[in-house]
Amino acid sequence: MQIKELAINHRITSLLENNGISELFPPQIMAFETGVLNGKNLVLAVPTSAGKTLVAEICMMKAILEGRGKALYLVPLRSLAREKYADFRKYDSLGIRTAMSVGDYDSPGVRIREADIIVLTTERADSLVRHKVEWLNETGVIVVDEIHLVNDPKRGPTLEMVLAKLLKAIPNVQIVALSATISNAEDIAGWLAAELVISDWRPIPLAEGVFLDDQISFSSGKRKIIQRKRKEDSADIVCDILDEGGQALVFVSNRKSTVAVARRLAPSVKPYLKQDTQERLAAIAKRIARKPSAPEASKNLGRLMMSGVAFHHAGLDNTERAFVEDSFKQNLLKVVVATPTLAAGINLPARRVLIRDYRRFEQGRGSLPIPILEYKQMAGRAGRPKYDQYGEAILIARSEQEQNFLTERYLLSDPEMITSKLASPEAVRFHVLSSIATEMTQTRSEIDDLVGKTFFSYQFEREEIDFHISSALSYLEEGELIQTDNDKSYKATLLGKRTSRLYIDPSTTILFRDALTGTKSISQLGMLHLICHSIDQPTTYVSRAEIEDYEFFVDDHISDFLVDFPDSWELSENYAEFLSEVKTARLLIYWISEKSEIDMTEDFGVGMGDIHRYVQSAEWLTYAASEIAKTMNVKHHLADLHTLYLQMKYGVKEDILDLVGLRGIGRVRGRMLSSHGLKTVADLYHVAVEELARIPTIGTSVAESVKRQLGIEIKLQDQETEDNEYVDDSLDSIQTLLEDFEPKDF
Repeated sequence: MQIKELAINHRITSLLENNGISELFPPQIMAFETGVLNGKNLVLAVPTSAGKTLVAEICMMKAILEGRGKALYLVPLRSLAREKYADFRKYDSLGIRTAMSVGDYDSPGVRIREADIIVLTTERADSLVRHKVEWLNETGVIVVDEIHLVNDPKRGPTLEMVLAKLLKAIPNVQIVALSATISNAEDIAGWLAAELVISDWRPIPLAEGVFLDDQISFSSGKRKIIQRKRKEDSADIVCDILDEGGQALVFVSNRKSTVAVARRLAPSVKPYLKQDTQERLAAIAKRIARKPSAPEASKNLGRLMMSGVAFHHAGLDNTERAFVEDSFKQNLLKVVVATPTLAAGINLPARRVLIRDYRRFEQGRGSLPIPILEYKQMAGRAGRPKYDQYGEAILIARSEQEQNFLTERYLLSDPEMITSKLASPEAVRFHVLSSIATEMTQTRSEIDDLVGKTFFSYQFEREEIDFHISSALSYLEEGELIQTDNDKSYKATLLGKRTSRLYIDPSTTILFRDALTGTKSISQLGMLHLICHSIDQPTTYVSRAEIEDYEFFVDDHISDFLVDFPDSWELSENYAEFLSEVKTARLLIYWISEKSEIDMTEDFGVGMGDIHRYVQSAEWLTYAASEIAKTMNVKHHLADLHTLYLQMKYGVKEDILDLVGLRGIGRVRGRMLSSHGLKTVADLYHVAVEELARIPTIGTSVAESVKRQLGIEIKLQDQETEDNEYVDDSLDSIQTLLEDFEPKDF
């Protein structure tokens, strides 16, 4: 079927044809035959690259151009949001405006309200509901990408609750839900009152096999001999596909393995690089590792990329991940070794996917086989549309018994059924408070009605969730976040409303409130540990080799801590968590003390991506603490909290906060200005632009920008010196990396 045959505006079909899309895939034809273009709900459960997104795009375009309202596109990950935002910008030529918002949970989204397509993370969509944003009622269609993640214990409850809230607030909105192939897609369709399309069709055929004794045995019965020339199975399996001109993704279970395996593969892969490819990769590697303070991990990444191999995990910062992903898409990198998180993120296919590790260690449970659905997500990355005629997903066995197990479990079995994960105390109290604070629900029956729209309510009997609702209401009332009128109606207190809008767990508010009202002064370490003690702050872990060091650190700062210490007898689980909180708080002290990237990554054994995540969360929670202090009228903490918030935001000591508030002045430039006697904005106002430009790391363009920000008209000057070009063209230290990482509304 040709795309021009669809009953949609010819401007849409013309644009898509100009982008090389003229024929519809079989699952797409099936989807459009359901009446989805006429406003019916749809669940589309098909493999990766089978055209799910195009169906959603056409539904969004039709709804917008027919005046049925805006389109919300919900995604689970920020990286996926950025990818979709960039992709949807192709509709600009139709006069359709696209916006993205993935953070700033205390904002009503004013900057995105005029857009037609709004790409949101699930959490950001939930925060907009909490702000009672009126323009949400103008939504005509909601697209939910990766809806099978209702099965995820962390993301799932918010996904189903935000859908329940949106369905209650916008009763006639159309839902288009996109999913990987799952065993019980009919449950999702039943929950959403949607038409269901299931297909295992792929534009690039996928062959799944298990490697053992020099050959791959495919589920189809075919076999392929792998020439053994190297010490490791992985290297021979990878190079076999490189011999055919393909690329490979290798999935391993943890970060250390990504680096170790990439190193072992590098000597075998490098001979496949052409001279011009080597030169381009060398230029990229130089950009990654050229800063004097670059962590050793960044230098390792750069060196490996010069061999055509890279590692990819959550410890990389945004810039490094972008370099790796773009280089692989451009076929500069031949192999990427990744943790499974890549499989659920952006579109990065390869001709051959090698799943080296099918077992993963889980705390308290040991080493366990990964779920079939997770394997299918990784295997689904095999086969590059427009480049490959086929894709292969390969597991490695070390015995015939293991080969049989892998074949039965992963190649021949259907993915697990997905189930709601809403029935948890934290999730229920978090969302019940939100519904009361927004006045979406005011009575128990209204709360029950809202929960009745969830996937949990569709799948299970209500006894368990009823217990959690009752417990949540008691918890919120005892914590003075809600008030009740003889259990007949509920109303959020001022603190409860602020908690909901700040998008933090009720327990975090209670923790902060009790600490801030219970003491006259709090040290920075004490406040940062309090933040790390909250349920909302991610923390790193303490290795056995570090335990003694952190026990001494605790003893030296015992008066700073605001929470009772757990019992350390035989290193209990609670005590281990406490030391992890202390370590993360210490890392944050490094951040606001202007420690270098290399110091932070090496002293704490984390990547810059981890540091960004810890800092970004702590910045938000510091802001939340100050808002709680305002709500409670605890004025004596406000100045210190505001200073700590700014230090966390900019990553600097207190003395240069005045400088780093200027655009283009990060921690490196701010410190350089201070060391040259320019310690305040007033100092910058009076210094001559020529003198300012001569300061190392500043240069003419930055000097002129600073002067303009101060309201001073200046004439164009000569170009900056070659010595300054490095810094002006660089990322200007960790601060700019963080600014790049910090989500904005577009």
